[in-house]
Amino acid sequence: MTKVGHIQLGKQGVTDNFIQTLKDHFKKQSNVRISVLRSCCRDKEELKKITLEILEKLGNHYTTKTIGYVIAVKKWRKAVRE
Repeated sequence: MTKVGHIQLGKQGVTDNFIQTLKDHFKKQSNVRISVLRSCCRDKEELKKITLEILEKLGNHYTTKTIGYVIAVKKWRKAVRE
């Protein structure tokens, strides 16, 4: 059974500190769920921009799936996109 980490994304948005915390979670787990709070964004278009920004800052070994206002991030061994 795989462990899933949980993080909340608040009104400060995607910062360098948030990305570092996310990378620290991936040292122990391969899946992390990010709960996006209402203070961060209130519509789906803004949520898509946040998801793309997170992927851009993490690198090629990660994929995301958005379910409601939860972003599920998975780390792969090989690069998924180039």
